Amino acid sequence: MQVICDRLARIYSDSLEETVKSLLQSLGKLNRPYLIAVEEKLLNVLESEYGREITP
Repeated sequence: MQVICDRLARIYSDSLEETVKSLLQSLGKLNRPYLIAVEEKLLNVLESEYGREITP
């Protein structure tokens, strides 16, 4: 769960578009320690788009 939070924190910025911020906030509110396939794909896209992709 901490890995997901760390990934979200690396991307999040007040200067992001509202849609991106909302998606990151929604992923951060999940009550499970993993992402389903589509959530992982969305997070990977955001990481690559904003140049902050990390390897967990």
